[in-house]
Amino acid sequence: MAPLVRLPARVNPVGVSWPRSFRARDAVAIVAAVVLAVTGLLAHDAAAQPSTHRPWLGVVLERDRTAGVRVAHVIRGSPADKAGLREGDRILSLDARPMAEGRDIVDNVASRQVGDSVDLAIARADERRAVRVLLSSMPPPDDILRMDLVGAAAPPWTDVASAGSEFPAALATLRGRVVLLDFWATWCGPCRLMASKLGALRARYGAQGLSVFGLSTEEPQRVAAFARQTAMPYPVASDQNAETTRSYGVANLPTVVLIDKHGVVRDVAIGYDDSLAPRLDSAVRQLLAEP
Repeated sequence: MAPLVRLPARVNPVGVSWPRSFRARDAVAIVAAVVLAVTGLLAHDAAAQPSTHRPWLGVVLERDRTAGVRVAHVIRGSPADKAGLREGDRILSLDARPMAEGRDIVDNVASRQVGDSVDLAIARADERRAVRVLLSSMPPPDDILRMDLVGAAAPPWTDVASAGSEFPAALATLRGRVVLLDFWATWCGPCRLMASKLGALRARYGAQGLSVFGLSTEEPQRVAAFARQTAMPYPVASDQNAETTRSYGVANLPTVVLIDKHGVVRDVAIGYDDSLAPRLDSAVRQLLAEP
């Protein structure tokens, strides 16, 4: 398995929601969005089971000021997605049991078996609906990230502070170019190995249409200082409030997202090993050759 660094969690281990008052010092809790909030991963005995034996819904949850638990995101291809759940739905009950907190849903799903069905009462806008979800086996977290991103439009980056003069204000300005987006941290050893390989790709293919950028959830001053001291080989920025990191669902470092000329995610590389460089080289050349 490729070496990687898991972002340290500073959240309640049964938490499933991103608070609306998300602050910079909470940025290291990104793992909650992918690992905890894909309902069913952590709760009682489920935590000891292999992932292939864990049932899951595949939703990211947050508290709602009104009744129920709000669905903040639905993982593409998940049981919830196949059942028709949408972002913004509020889960009111599960098998006729009221759901007031995300933990209620996590615990309930974790007590089920793969292949069970659960009946959800949801509110969508002002309409109440019934949805039946067939629980399937939870994939490994890295596979969840790939199934959610690959083939979909790359989320825009928002609220990022450039650590230099070359970081573009918006991803949309890079249409027509192939983009490698590197999620990294100054304290991450494997990230430094990755940066060297990505810098070599930028030098090799930059003139042909490849752009490489890095995002860290650390403070802008720390990111800028590290970039100067280490001569980072591509532009980097601070995602201090973790808005963009969260929208990509990143939980491990390094994570590199490959985006084509039309803004669609085509591959995700998680962790680092020596086989990664030729894989990325081949993928970049393929995308550069596409119209």
